[in-house]
Amino acid sequence: MSRHGRLQRERVPFLSDRVIEEHADLLLAEWANTEAPVSVPVPLDDIVELHLGLTYEVDDLRSMFGRPDVLGAIWFDCNLIRIDATLDPSTNPAMLGRYNFTLAHEIGHWRLHREHLRQDPDSARLFEANAEPAFVCRSSLKPREEWQADHFAGCVLMPRTLLMQEWVKWRGSPDPVASEDLLNSSSEDDRELAENRVLEDLCRPLAREFHVSAQAMRIRLQSIGLFVSRIEPTLFS
Repeated sequence: MSRHGRLQRERVPFLSDRVIEEHADLLLAEWANTEAPVSVPVPLDDIVELHLGLTYEVDDLRSMFGRPDVLGAIWFDCNLIRIDATLDPSTNPAMLGRYNFTLAHEIGHWRLHREHLRQDPDSARLFEANAEPAFVCRSSLKPREEWQADHFAGCVLMPRTLLMQEWVKWRGSPDPVASEDLLNSSSEDDRELAENRVLEDLCRPLAREFHVSAQAMRIRLQSIGLFVSRIEPTLFS
């Protein structure tokens, strides 16, 4: 089989991180213009129901789809988001961050991918009554659309401007933190894991403020340059 024959058609077009963040900022600006200024934590539930007009509910998606790693799903035909019951913060408060991230992830599919799929003849069935979900989101499966929805979720839950403000309040400075300054010693093989662990421990209080997981906060802080591997010396340092 030729190389081209092995390539799988992407469901959605490429979007840069910057463009995805712009989509997230637009959603928050829409909310601020019609309801109230966005504050910490972001009022995700209200944005879903009052602004987007979506219904969301908790269900046993793992049994529904017969997979042990399903987190959420979205049905475009009936404006419905479902989150797996294992993430329900009303019964497991420790899952609040994962629950919020999954809900924001599904909103990412709604904002980034719905219109594209609506225009795709191969995806028309996703908008028919009683259709299958447009996306079934799993922890172990990360095609392009899942990475995009993940980045959207991080940008919505931890908007850059609000995060910078809270960072300065928390740290007393806008300066980034270098992981090499926090690590004692580790082998090369486990250095990345060690960095992630100490950074997540460090940012846990900030994660609680935003109602996200420490992992999500660590990734977002790294993406905007507040967590770095090392501080490069400057001419005057």
